[in-house]
Amino acid sequence: MTKLLDKVNYPEDLRQLSVEELKVLADEIREFITHSVSQTGGHLASNLGMVEVAIALHYVFDFKKDRLLWDVGHQCYAHKILTGRKDRFTALRQQGGISGFPNPAESEYDLFTVGHAGTSIATALGMALGAQNNGTDEKIVAIVGDASIVNGLSFEALNNLGLVKRQMLIILNDNSMAIDVTQGAMAKFLSKVRLSHTYDDIRRTTNTILEHLPVIGKPMEGALENFKKAVRMAISPSRLFESLNIPYFGPVDGHDIGSLIKLFGGMSHLQWPGILHVYTKKGKGFAPADDNPRKFHSIGPFEINGEAASLVKGERSFTQAFGDALVELAQADERVVAITAAMPDGTGLARFREMFPDRCYDVGIAESTAVDTAAGLARQGLRPIVCIYSTFLQRSYDQIFQEVALQNLPVIFCVDRSGLVGNDGPTHHGLMDIGFMRMLPNMVLVSPAGEFEIKDALAFALSHAGPVAIRYPRDIVPNGQIEQATSQKPFQLGKSVTVRQGGDNIAIVALGSVLAEALAAAEQLADKNIDATVINARFAKPVDEDIIALAMEGTHIITAEDHSLAGGFGSAVLEAAAGKTLEGDCPAPRPSRGTIITLGGGDYFIGVDSRTAQMDEIGISAAKIAETVEKLLHRINNQAIENSR
Repeated sequence: MTKLLDKVNYPEDLRQLSVEELKVLADEIREFITHSVSQTGGHLASNLGMVEVAIALHYVFDFKKDRLLWDVGHQCYAHKILTGRKDRFTALRQQGGISGFPNPAESEYDLFTVGHAGTSIATALGMALGAQNNGTDEKIVAIVGDASIVNGLSFEALNNLGLVKRQMLIILNDNSMAIDVTQGAMAKFLSKVRLSHTYDDIRRTTNTILEHLPVIGKPMEGALENFKKAVRMAISPSRLFESLNIPYFGPVDGHDIGSLIKLFGGMSHLQWPGILHVYTKKGKGFAPADDNPRKFHSIGPFEINGEAASLVKGERSFTQAFGDALVELAQADERVVAITAAMPDGTGLARFREMFPDRCYDVGIAESTAVDTAAGLARQGLRPIVCIYSTFLQRSYDQIFQEVALQNLPVIFCVDRSGLVGNDGPTHHGLMDIGFMRMLPNMVLVSPAGEFEIKDALAFALSHAGPVAIRYPRDIVPNGQIEQATSQKPFQLGKSVTVRQGGDNIAIVALGSVLAEALAAAEQLADKNIDATVINARFAKPVDEDIIALAMEGTHIITAEDHSLAGGFGSAVLEAAAGKTLEGDCPAPRPSRGTIITLGGGDYFIGVDSRTAQMDEIGISAAKIAETVEKLLHRINNQAIENSR
């Protein structure tokens, strides 16, 4: 028998199916997603929970005209399957394939490239106001998770919904999980609501909503008041949302396609904003993800064994090395506390939280709060470690400036996923953290090159009297030559380490994990009789004066960093070198000054690909570094020949 999914490529195909057929289609989509992610890796558990909601939305609304806004976007796979991208899932999160997040370049059904939480209500607010201003009648729908709705931006948008005098539907997808268990008072409140309702309660609520939805044409104020009276319960989130004057509907079953279609259809005619609260099951339909949605939130390829899954055990990562080093240092220093924003597992804090539960704080998806909380802890004499992915740390820049750097407080930022992140693409690259933190007075920026250096960098940061940021990538930790060359050299403020002394007048200065590529490049160059020095910079701020002195004395410098060139480490080296053009109060000639070339990310957003391919793209792979050195020496030699004529 032909699968229904074979016949469904676009939303109009859905509308040819019965509700019973849609239920079968949902199961087929789950099977399709599970198989696809097992081959490519991706976000699994969240997508399995959103299948019926996506089907019902596309059944009721026409999102060629209507507007669908996703929050974070890592739950959009069913949406993509239903909007003409099913055949491209073999290349999910691969170069030339489709993104794991909404992407307007792929489809007219995607409105924003999104990857951060808390944005959908605010952008939907803007689109609703735009439609209101233009006098158009398109429907506006925003999807937000129970973990994302606690984000400050979400609350700010909810606080401004009174500006909207037309239809706008917010779907609160409540699965009791972010990447980890959702944190905070709102999460506990929603959990209490969830536990207080049986399946029969939810069915009755659904029927009550359908029976009392205001009739089109009936005076809206009176209809809304009657509705509120009809659905009010002893324990209900309506109290919270209606205190903000936002009509609340729910909770309802997010896997009941028939009821969802009726609810979406009825609520599409409301002429004021409203929230529909749906319960979904993260990982639904695939036992391993259902049993452990945290592990299957974002996962690499895996093997499906019937109702089980075999995960490939990866090599030791920078994140794991950080987590172990933190535990070791925390055992010796009771002042050490750790803070994260909804990602204790992803940032390597699982073991620390297990060993020191009273010293580990998860503030939920609220990065700004994480930073300000750390500032308060530091004022109380503790040594807070703030563990946040680079891309998400961007959201707390004002707090890093005002409450940490300006106060010169000893807060340590452990910036995971710095640099290129591979298949998650431009929303998740950590290519801006040096740029936005380097300009802050008092801030010190450290990039360890390997596992031993992570521990030493943490020890240095704990001994430093001001703020320190330690950045490291989503990658495996290198072994061998790097560890041997650096393990016996403790961190000193603003001091680099020479790990390979060359005889030629050229030095590759690598920041952080790029050191492994720099050493490999030096080996390739040695095969061509080019003897390059390799320097482990360690610090992006302050820059080691000895590196600048080398350039002033005539050594040619190539900097290599896993960061954008704009505002990055290479930029800092160039700035420092430019400052050396003044001797006393007057410019002085520098006839033997060395050339400085910087390698790193260009002025564009880097697309989806493997991290290895991305490093090659921006010129920081071993082969590209070696190629740059050869080109530089060729140019210098040609110039010398020209000058001798």
